[in-house]
Amino acid sequence: MTKPPANVLNLPLEERAEMALKAGVENVILESAREGRPIYVWRDGAVVEVSVEELRERAARISADLNVGQ
Repeated sequence: MTKPPANVLNLPLEERAEMALKAGVENVILESAREGRPIYVWRDGAVVEVSVEELRERAARISADLNVGQ
């Protein structure tokens, strides 16, 4: 999960809410990829399945981004 900045409590509520939502989505992607379960999202006016393969690709990018920040 992306680490919040040290001054997170000084940020506007809207920014903190967006950060929390993004962190939650990252967690869902990582957990679903790890457990081998697809997720379903609203895309182009319809509910579509995001395959485990696509989730694993996204999880790899998320993990790579987290490792770069360390």
